Amino acid sequence: MIDENEFFRKATLRICRHLEIEKGLLDCLVYLARYMPADSLYLERHEKDLSAIRFVARASLNGCAKMDMLVPLPEAARVGMSQLEQSWHAGELPPVLLINRTKTDPFTQCILVALGISNSSVMSLPLTIEDQIVGALTLVARGKDRFHKHHARLYATLKETCSVAMSNALHHEEVVKLKDLLIDDNRFLHQELLGRSGNMVIGADYGLRSVVHLVRQVAPTDSPVLLTGETGVGKDVVANAIHLSSSRGNGPFIPVNCGAIPDSVLDSELFGHEKGAFTGALSKKRGRFERANGGTIFLDEIGDMPLSAQVRLLRVIQHREIERVGGTDSIPVDIRIIAATHQDLTKMIHTNRFREDLLFRLNIFPIVVPPLRDRLCDIPALVQHFIERKARELKMREIPHLAPGAIDDLMSYNWPGNVRELENLIERAIILHRDGPLRFDDPGTALTQKPYRLAPISEEDTPSLDTVVARHIRETLNKTGGRIHGPKGAGKLLGINPNTLRYKMKKLGIPFRKHVC
Repeated sequence: MIDENEFFRKATLRICRHLEIEKGLLDCLVYLARYMPADSLYLERHEKDLSAIRFVARASLNGCAKMDMLVPLPEAARVGMSQLEQSWHAGELPPVLLINRTKTDPFTQCILVALGISNSSVMSLPLTIEDQIVGALTLVARGKDRFHKHHARLYATLKETCSVAMSNALHHEEVVKLKDLLIDDNRFLHQELLGRSGNMVIGADYGLRSVVHLVRQVAPTDSPVLLTGETGVGKDVVANAIHLSSSRGNGPFIPVNCGAIPDSVLDSELFGHEKGAFTGALSKKRGRFERANGGTIFLDEIGDMPLSAQVRLLRVIQHREIERVGGTDSIPVDIRIIAATHQDLTKMIHTNRFREDLLFRLNIFPIVVPPLRDRLCDIPALVQHFIERKARELKMREIPHLAPGAIDDLMSYNWPGNVRELENLIERAIILHRDGPLRFDDPGTALTQKPYRLAPISEEDTPSLDTVVARHIRETLNKTGGRIHGPKGAGKLLGINPNTLRYKMKKLGIPFRKHVC
């Protein structure tokens, strides 16, 4: 007979030296087979809310595997399980349940039938966590009357070890699931990023050809990039393109709007903080730089960053390490920095609002993104791109098409709001013309149009609304010499689409002067 202490020590080593619980079960089963009948070993968990037993892992002399098998308990088995738990809490049960005739026990028989095992003997070791039965380690041997009391005494020594092993296995399983969820979320967000910016920039073959050429040159490097250009030109899209075209394309892309974060929490957001660093810091938090490790951080509107944060940013660029707020340890970070601004940073240096040494560090590879008015040739491609995207976002069954001549007004507009203004205009047009071809009212009128003030009308002589509208249209046509279209046409002055004006004129009986229209 083997000494119980030696048995416990060697069996425990075999269970605990494997991270995967199924491998630990197999190693333990091989050892158990030296001293007792042993054909298979099962780790099971009692799911009280489901009135079922969930098998977590199994091992046989032929191999091992993880399991996620749920066995519902019939009424007789549920009653038997409840009685077992009550007896265990009352101290009326032995440490190991030894069942050599399984047909006499409804609970055990239910489990063996579900596992496809018959005519077997069973030793079940209840596993407890915080004084609650959470599962069992069940040893099965083929045939009747295979186990004896000295087998049960040896098997009982594994109670504490297996309880801890099961708790660790459940926590490890939860961590793995959370990791898989994070990987899936990261993959989804990466696809969303790719879907928004694509692996090509709209206008790459025309107005943004020079920009894309620079992107292709700098993307394979880790050099900082400074993107400049007016608000709304698409600096974020260019930053995405640089990231996706680089060796860091599968890593995180963390955008930071430096002007949108209050100064009081900027350090915490960028560099993270330790627990207790300030009031409300209830736990440790990673900052944006740590989250961007292995990828790219995009500092949008870098000109709005306060001077105190600029000093710490300079240290990050120089030493490739950060310190959390309230911490003393230096944390290395492997990141690529892309900054963007619509401001003149050189002028800001002269007014002591931006650090000159920081500009030298960021401006290693500058890229100027031109405004939309300087690349009007990109408008047709941008219009089609935004129509398709907005149609998906608005869950439209079909992608709308443009009305004849609808793009002409877009090509003659100055676009002070750049690509962002164009995107908003298209979304508004899709909402207004869901059931028909897309038409664009004169761009800019939604922001600049003022209400028309008509001459006061006496109460004694109140004309109809159509009369007032017809009078106003005739007065406008007189000013334009009958011209409807164009920048000096009546449609422009009235703030409506020329085709809409033609429709109203026809309805109100206002004649057309075809030689000037």
